[in-house]
Amino acid sequence: MGHEMSERRPAISHFDDDGLVQVKITLASPLRWVNSYLLRGEEGITLIDPGPRTKISEQEWNDALTSLGIRPEDISSIVLTHHHPDHYGLAGWFQEHTGAKVWMSERAHQEAGLMWGGGSRASSMNEKMPAFFALHGMPETWLRQMPEHLNSFIAQVSPQPQVSYISEDMPMRMGNRVWLPFQTAGHAPGHLSFYHPDSGVMICGDAVLPQISPNVSLVPGSDAEPLRQFLEGLRRLRELHVRAAYPGHRHPFTHYRERIDALLLHHEERLTAIAGMLSAADSLTAFEVCIALFGDKLGIHQMRFAMCEALAHLAELARQGRAEQRATEAGVYRFAAADR
Repeated sequence: MGHEMSERRPAISHFDDDGLVQVKITLASPLRWVNSYLLRGEEGITLIDPGPRTKISEQEWNDALTSLGIRPEDISSIVLTHHHPDHYGLAGWFQEHTGAKVWMSERAHQEAGLMWGGGSRASSMNEKMPAFFALHGMPETWLRQMPEHLNSFIAQVSPQPQVSYISEDMPMRMGNRVWLPFQTAGHAPGHLSFYHPDSGVMICGDAVLPQISPNVSLVPGSDAEPLRQFLEGLRRLRELHVRAAYPGHRHPFTHYRERIDALLLHHEERLTAIAGMLSAADSLTAFEVCIALFGDKLGIHQMRFAMCEALAHLAELARQGRAEQRATEAGVYRFAAADR
């Protein structure tokens, strides 16, 4: 995976052997940047995951395209691995400037509508998520911050694109190579990774990340068993022979199967730890489990992810018959070990 890297902002890395250009787009979150990828081919230039829409990211892309000698009309396709703003956000802006088609899975597009609305339909998630968290014991001090936090993402995904759909039975031609889409879930419903069997290259979005464990979230109105789906997706992706993996965050890596094994073990250990908490207590709310796992020294963005992740693990324990969700007279759900 030899490459050359530009020192300019944004950092641009050329992975010529694999036909990829990586552009690091700045994020305000602790993730620091998202990896966008450009693939040049006879079909035009494909842009994968352009990042969130901010003044900084718009300027970074203007600088990057100038540095690379790319005109807006050279971009023929914008491909999205999933609906999260740090991947999806600039798709509509780029579509307006380039006329390119925007591609993602139908399931991911549905989730974008659930989270961010679309067309004339506004999202109600800024009401549904605080209400859902309240049912699971989150205190008012956190709940009152949630609507403004969720609304802050609307600017990062506006304007929203007109979308064409990718399915697993639809190989994608990008950079003069034919890539096979693999749809998984858990981190994001309808998440797509792209695999080139001949070279062993995987563009994996956030399905498999080095160093970071992808967040797995239980979200109201979305998939009911996200952790089960995430683990099943990892096991499926593990079967592929990957020489080089290009992730949505951090750096390209080669220890693909080892990383998947570590992620599978991580979640099994977390399930066991939560089951132990429930056995040691009479019962716990999801918020109490969240604080036990992640602490309370979090910003609102991290707290939302932490709460959704705790709920995803509790839902999986319940599915496995190792925990029970019980309603209380106070209208708050509590979880207990199934054998209590």
